[in-house]
Formats: sequence, structure tokens, C-alpha cells
Amino acid sequence: MKHRRGSRPAAVPEPGPRGWPGRGRGSSTYVQAPDQWRATTVQACGLWPFAVGTGTPMTGVPLGRNLLSGATLCCDPISWFQRANLISNPSAFVLGKPGLGKSTVVRRMALGLAGYGVMPLVLGDLKPDYVDLVEAIGGQVIRLGRGRGYLNVLDPGEAVAAAARLTGDARSQVLADAHGRRHAIVAALITVMRSAPPTDREETVLDRALRVLDDTHEAARRGAPTLHDLLAVLRAAPEDVRAAALDRGDRTRYDDVTEDLEATLIGLTGGGRLGRIFAEPTTTPMRRDRPVVFDVSSIDDAQTDLQAAVLLACWSAGFGAISVGHALADAGLEPRRHYFVVLDELWRALRAGRGMVDRVDALTRLNRQRGVGMAMVSHTMSDLLALPSEEDRMKARGFVERSGMVICGGLPSAEMPMLTSAVPLTRAEQDLLVGWQDPPAWNPGVGAEAEPPGRGHFLVKVGGRPGIPVHVALTGVERELNDTNKLWHELSRSADDLPSPSATEDQIRG
Repeated sequence: MKHRRGSRPAAVPEPGPRGWPGRGRGSSTYVQAPDQWRATTVQACGLWPFAVGTGTPMTGVPLGRNLLSGATLCCDPISWFQRANLISNPSAFVLGKPGLGKSTVVRRMALGLAGYGVMPLVLGDLKPDYVDLVEAIGGQVIRLGRGRGYLNVLDPGEAVAAAARLTGDARSQVLADAHGRRHAIVAALITVMRSAPPTDREETVLDRALRVLDDTHEAARRGAPTLHDLLAVLRAAPEDVRAAALDRGDRTRYDDVTEDLEATLIGLTGGGRLGRIFAEPTTTPMRRDRPVVFDVSSIDDAQTDLQAAVLLACWSAGFGAISVGHALADAGLEPRRHYFVVLDELWRALRAGRGMVDRVDALTRLNRQRGVGMAMVSHTMSDLLALPSEEDRMKARGFVERSGMVICGGLPSAEMPMLTSAVPLTRAEQDLLVGWQDPPAWNPGVGAEAEPPGRGHFLVKVGGRPGIPVHVALTGVERELNDTNKLWHELSRSADDLPSPSATEDQIRG
């Protein structure tokens, strides 16, 4: 080909990422992904050119794949605290919009920790999200609700039997802890009933009445005492209780002092909005040697007072059993057990009534000393900061600040200022979380929505370290256990479509 003097020859096109462009030049419209294989450095040492790993922790429950490197991330608060020494507090706080998999992450941790010998304890499952999982791993399901089950708040549980196996100070401490726990839960229930705490004099009268009840109640013949028995002691007005009420020898004065307390106990024994859930003998005693879930999903969301009271009672029973287990382990009478406590839907518990924030605040401060790992789950920081008093809002914010790790799913951009005030996030990390909360795209081919882009995506943050973006993919077994939309699998049917009461089995199947 001839060129004019001074002109440059035409540039030869270079191949693109899919080959030489143009007709007949071998360009590929589809590049098939190569097969991926995994092996240890010993098995594939000649094919492993990397001298340094990705830095992703490999201690704990296999959570998912790192979105940047593809490496497996192993993560749970107990392993990172106990074995890896990566965090100073065995707790995790999980945040994210609904439907993106918050509970799924916690279930993955609970399932993996159960394999390590840690006992998952779900002390109040409000949906329920954990019943199928606990049943699958051979755990205990305790159902509570109106007409479904009772939880006697005066039942010392296994504390009395454990004290009989102990001696000296250990025995005294177990009995004292049981008394303090029962006194605290009765005072908390009174607070829920009244929307105000009992007075100092009423607290003293309650303490003295419980001690009299323990001394006079024939547990061997009649079982554990109930609130009915406590009310009977209050009405009988024994000398010790009257002295605590400062009645000055006047029965009329005693009745005036204890009238409000008696009225509240009547409400707790069946005459109030909390029903008889706490006044009857415990339906299903809790066990310490297996995973446990308290299924309280039958309580309607509108019954906020009842939800608050049941959650408080479940927490009291659960941590009471943990204390007994540790006392027996300290004495060498039982093996040491660690527990993974799940507080899901935390925002509902905090808003349920006064005293809830202080109760959770105490739990989050003492979990390390009690040998307990904890996972708290909520939707957004706004849920925690929407409490009525500034004092409660500051305490709720401390739940996130004190957590050993914070796991964030998709969150709206409006949450970023509140979240970054508790957890340092870079601009890139904030953009990642905001992108994950976008709604799913519409698929016109099938007339349905695709999966949300942020489902299963989470950012694991520990202090000021860079966050680890991870995708949690479920196995086939986990998909069955994690199905929270069971009631939506079957289409709605009218009454005309249902079989008649006199139809045979063959007609119903057909």
C-alpha cells in the first residue's frame, strides 16, 4: 500500500479484553469463567506464588467470603475474644435494614459455636427466627404466652439443688444470688405494671416477704413458691414484714403502707394486663446442658407491656441458670460451659418499658465476667436513639460503642452521621453500606423483583481497623432453617376453595 509523503501509516488495532475486534477476527462475546479449585499450600505448593496471606482472620466460625479477596472470613465474638485476642469484649452488635440477613448472620454464628461446644441461648425470640435452628441441633424450645406456657418468676430453678452440692461461701453465694435475682425480677414486673418503679419502702417489704416465704414454704411438698404465695405472706402480715413496713404496731398503718403493693401483686397473679404467665408453676424448666430458645412469638406486638415483662423474666431465668452453672464449675462438680446469648430485635425490647435499658446495660457490662458471649441485633442507630429520655439514649448508644465488633448490613445515608459517631467509618465504607440498602431491580422477564443487591453482604468493623466486607452464602440445610417467610409460601384462598368439613382425605388431596 502506497502512502503519501509525510503521511503516517494507519494504526493497527490492538486486541481488546475479548480478543481482536471486527468481523472474522476472533472476538468473543462471552468469556467463560475459569474453574476455581481450593487447596492447602502443602497440596498446591508449586501453584502458590503468594508469600503473604490476605490478612483475613481464620479463627472462629466460617462466616463467608471476603468480597475483595475471595478469602474465607472466620468470625464470631467468642473465638475472636478467647482464642484470637482480636477484641477485648466477647460481644457483637448487628445493624441493617430488614430483609438483608441480620438474623441469618447471628444464626450462622450460633450454629458454628454450637459445634465448638458453646451453648446458644436465645432469651426471647419475638418472631420467631431461631426455633427451627435450636430444634435442629437438639436444643430446648420453651414456649411462653397466654395459654401456651408459664414462667414462675419465684422459682429458684436449679439454685437450691446446686446449693445442696456446695459448701461454705459457695453455697451461700448461690442462695444469695437466687434471692437477689427473684427480688429484682419482681421489682421489674412491678415497674412494668405501674410504669414507675416501686418505692424504697416497698422494695424493703418485698425483700423481707421473700425471705419469710423461703423460710416457711414447704417446697418439697408444694413445689416452688409462686406470686400467689408471696401475696398470701403480704396479707398475713408476719412480724418481720410489719417491721420492714414501719407500721409502729398498727395494723391499719401496715395495710395503708402495703395497699399499692398488694394491688400490683393482684394484677400480676391474674387480675391485670399481664395475665397469669408469671404466677403459675413453670411449664418447662430450663436446662443448662443444651441450647435453649424462649419462643415468645405468640405475644402480639401491640402488647408492649407483656413483651417487656416476658423478656425481663426470660433474661432473669437465663442468666440465673448461667450463674448456677459457673458456680458448680468453679467447685469442680461440672464441666465449664460458655454461652452465646442472642438478643434479637433489641429495639423492641428497649421500647417496651422503663427499666429495659438499664437491664440490657448491666448485661453488656458484665458479659465478660460471666463467661458469656453476646449478639445484639437491631435495625438502625435511630432505633436506639429514639428512646424518650436522654439518659436512656446515651446508654443505648453505649451498647454499640462497647461491642467487641460491629457488623453492618445495608443502611440508609441518613444513618451515617449517627453510626460514625459510635463506629469510625471511612467514606468508602459508608458508600458501601448505602449501596447495599438499595431496593432490588425489577425483572420484566418474570414479572418479579430480583434479590436485593445487599442481601447477605456485611461489613465487619473492629475499632478503628479497616472493615472487612463479606458475603454470607447459605447452604441448602441453612436455607430451610432460615426461612422466615413460611406464611407467604402458600397463596391466599377464599372460603369457596377450601374443602368441606365432610370431604374425604382423597378429595382433599385431589
